[in-house]
Amino acid sequence: MAVSIRPARPEEAGLLSELALRSKAHWGYDADFIASCREELRLSDSELADRRTAVAEREGAVVGFTTVEGEPPHGVLGMMFVDPEAIGQGIGRLLFAHAVQTARTSGFSQLTIDADPNAERFYEAMGAIPVGRAPSGSIPGRTLTQYVCTIPAAPIPPSTRSNASVEQDEEVAE
Repeated sequence: MAVSIRPARPEEAGLLSELALRSKAHWGYDADFIASCREELRLSDSELADRRTAVAEREGAVVGFTTVEGEPPHGVLGMMFVDPEAIGQGIGRLLFAHAVQTARTSGFSQLTIDADPNAERFYEAMGAIPVGRAPSGSIPGRTLTQYVCTIPAAPIPPSTRSNASVEQDEEVAE
């Protein structure tokens, strides 16, 4: 089944916010923890374009999304979530590759990532380097491992791409 990556549509803000919460809950966090994250994980329709929000879509259903935020040269991978039913199917790798492509074409030389502990191995596998700790935006006293991903001047090599079939809209293709 082909996966396409496209810009998020304003009317998808609520859907993406709920997907982020479902994805976070997938890792066993309790209801109080998820409630504490709700505001930080909420997207509004007016901010999707400014946050360079892209969605992964398969058979008409959104299965993940990512945001590339900030101004060059240093950006932030603000959000990256995959629907729990699609975890382990290469969607995260596709979204990460797209985020790096977006960062490169937007003039970024690096992306900073504040990673949930359950995503640390993924970001390390994608080549991100741990550089320290950052405070959680939702949970007082909680810190997250902060990573930096240097943006290559050329496209990401095929070895880091998923085996999944990918189609990209003309607006996001290189």
